[in-house]
Amino acid sequence: MTSREIRQAFLNFFKSKGHEIVPSAPIVVKNDPTLMFTNAGMNQFKELFLGEAPIKYSRVVDTQRCLRVSGKHNDLEEVGIDTYHHTMFEMLGNWSFGDYFKKEAIAWSWELLTNVYKIDKDRLYVTVFEGDSEEGLPEDTEAYGYWKEHIDSTRILKGNKKDNFWEMGETGPCGPCSEIHVDCRSDEERRMIDGSTLVNADHPQVIEIWNNVFMQFNRLKDGSLQPLPAKHVDTGMGFERLVRVLQSKTSNYDTDIFQPLIQLIAKAAKVQYGENEQQDIAMRVMADHIRAISFAIADGQLPSNNKAGYVIRRILRRAVRYAYTFLNFKEPFLNTLVIPLAQQFEGVFDELYKQQDFVQKVVLEEELSFLRTLVTGIQRFESYHTDQGLVSGDFAFELYDTYGFPIDLTDLMAREKGWKVDMPGFENALNKQKERSRAATAIDTGDWVTVNEDGETHFVGYDNLATETKILKYRKVSAKGKIQYQLVLSQTPFYAEGGGQVGDTGILIHETSKETIQIVDTKKENGLIIHFSDELPSHLEGVFFAKVAEDRRRDIQSNHSATHLLHAALKQVLGEHVNQKGSLVSEEVLRFDFSHFAKVSDEELRRVEQVVNAKIRENLALDERRNVPYNDAIDMGVTALFGEKYGDFVRVIIFDENFSKELCGGTHVQYTGNIGFFKILSEGAVAAGVRRIEAITGRRAEEIIDRQDELINELKNLLKQPKDLSAAITGLLQENSKLKKEVEKSLVEKAQQLRQVLVEKAIDINGVRFIGEQVELPNADAVKNLAFAIKKAIDNSLFLVLAADFDGKPNLTVVLSDDLVNRGLDAGKIVRELAKEIKGGGGGQPFYATAGGKDSSGLTVALEKAKSFVG
Repeated sequence: MTSREIRQAFLNFFKSKGHEIVPSAPIVVKNDPTLMFTNAGMNQFKELFLGEAPIKYSRVVDTQRCLRVSGKHNDLEEVGIDTYHHTMFEMLGNWSFGDYFKKEAIAWSWELLTNVYKIDKDRLYVTVFEGDSEEGLPEDTEAYGYWKEHIDSTRILKGNKKDNFWEMGETGPCGPCSEIHVDCRSDEERRMIDGSTLVNADHPQVIEIWNNVFMQFNRLKDGSLQPLPAKHVDTGMGFERLVRVLQSKTSNYDTDIFQPLIQLIAKAAKVQYGENEQQDIAMRVMADHIRAISFAIADGQLPSNNKAGYVIRRILRRAVRYAYTFLNFKEPFLNTLVIPLAQQFEGVFDELYKQQDFVQKVVLEEELSFLRTLVTGIQRFESYHTDQGLVSGDFAFELYDTYGFPIDLTDLMAREKGWKVDMPGFENALNKQKERSRAATAIDTGDWVTVNEDGETHFVGYDNLATETKILKYRKVSAKGKIQYQLVLSQTPFYAEGGGQVGDTGILIHETSKETIQIVDTKKENGLIIHFSDELPSHLEGVFFAKVAEDRRRDIQSNHSATHLLHAALKQVLGEHVNQKGSLVSEEVLRFDFSHFAKVSDEELRRVEQVVNAKIRENLALDERRNVPYNDAIDMGVTALFGEKYGDFVRVIIFDENFSKELCGGTHVQYTGNIGFFKILSEGAVAAGVRRIEAITGRRAEEIIDRQDELINELKNLLKQPKDLSAAITGLLQENSKLKKEVEKSLVEKAQQLRQVLVEKAIDINGVRFIGEQVELPNADAVKNLAFAIKKAIDNSLFLVLAADFDGKPNLTVVLSDDLVNRGLDAGKIVRELAKEIKGGGGGQPFYATAGGKDSSGLTVALEKAKSFVG
């Protein structure tokens, strides 16, 4: 069977068992602060397990895109090295939400594997939970009994809590699980060693392919287990491993999932897959990583220098490093794999297929940027000097952290020079960085405390900015030394942050005591609306009055509606290729990221502004349509965003049927005239192929126009009310330029005179021509030019130290001729030592270095001290 057929057979089988086929959630998580990426099939169903959302289908089946490269599940450094770890992988899953349980899950697992997929029954083993006395958890005799109906008891193995009790994290849904393992060894190997002894022993050919988790508990913060409102089934079967088994391969990378990409790489690199281990690893890394990179970008996560974006950039750079080092790809190549990858997943995950050109361009730009960084890092390594033949751990970490060098690449380059790397020092620097990162993101979240058992929250904020409500539950959260409380209300007018729109703020007033607390933010977590406050009400019971900060909401709505108009205007002015790639809508500003591969010209920006403001003046009425079937909305021609998880019913926001129609959950003005005025502040690049516009509306736009008017009047007054302000400023700039040139000419003449004077002052110290003088020049550039002019005049055995004082700020410059550098002198080390005399620091290259400080009185001492380096 092909991989496509295997995937479809899974979905069809469970559809025949009454399961609803649901689409994969995006790989990038947007509504769960505990996760950056979907790392398990159950992520999108978490609120169903916890009873925090209504169950629409009691049985579902899907194939979910997952990414495991950070946090608890971090396999990145194994990917490509072994045969079965991946960054992105598909998790085939069937789910029961309070419907069937162990008996059906076990029976259907066996039926699918042995009757549909025809896996040899003698190659299968299963595990069940042996119980845990410390937790008070009994042995799972129920699962054991059901398995005995299908498989010999010698093939039912008991597993401990580590292997057979599945937990999402330190807290959350959990329960005993039953794994299914398959022995892929040859018959001869199987006769020699019983496969049961190799289960869960990390044997590369005796592998787990399916895990049936029986969700029964919720792990609380204190470690205790609380029974869930209902029992659920959560199964996960690794698609790549399953395909490997069914296609009789010994490696996931030998299947038709990866081989098409690997063969493309091999052909381009002019190598043969399977002949060289290092090259094979590099090809596996590239074939694997391009999947994670491409789908993350397609789902809306662009590479960047922080959080989820940094993870994607790290994966991309790891692939480029392997390609560069082991396959000799010195030019961008990874991006060429995007198109064949997209074609491979057409009809399965169309998000990538529909954006393949955009994704390829983003990857190309990232490759170009990193290859430049890689070359710079290599040059940095080549200029590194060590007397002991040891590369310091701090320097190795700098190459790793700044230039993206893996430690094994640094070690390789060091060995080529006969050096070693201080590995303990590197590990120490790496661990310090990890500790800083953990400390910066550490959040201590308490368990929910129930106040009222009234069910779920109802959002009324589209129609009302105030409402009566009750507190359903609360919890305490500590982060960075600050304590906050999170409240869940029975009904709320507060909009929770989402879709780029910031969360509402406001107040909560107790009906009887009149105690008022501030709501400082509102967010969503797994579909639950959470209100943030710096204090907890004294009285939690009773009725409260919840009220949104109206002026702030009004400004936010103006910016959000203007964002929709901007999106439509950009499509009209620039072309239909424009698609939203991110947004921020606050009361202060709107920020809109969109796909476009060129700078938007001033004329184009003016036209965009004109289109938006024309729609504002038309005073278009908001056409809001709630609970529209998703497919009906798409048929209407609405703009839907890639990377968003839409339900079966959606909300449609329309401003003029022929202009702007979008799926949106945010809040909006009733008429576009309420926006007042729209003004673009800036336009620029934020990533490869992505531009950003920042703009303001309403009161903020009025304020900035008033400030600009005041500034123009100030300029007119300063310039004595010229008739033509532009001409007056142009004349001033021309005059300034002329004066600068005269000053520069004067400085050059002075430097030439100084050069001759200083050359004549050179003294001989042990065969070295030493010059150490304090000079009077206006800035560091002038000193640098003088120093290199002297070096040109004395090209051999020159040791030059120049001291200067720039308005109380001492400066030292050291220049060495090449022959002295070759003899082991280093200007960077010398200037750092001299800088101690002026209470400062500095550095540079072996032949040229500078330092600044705080104490000008030390300049004379520093000049005298310089002689000791050659005396």
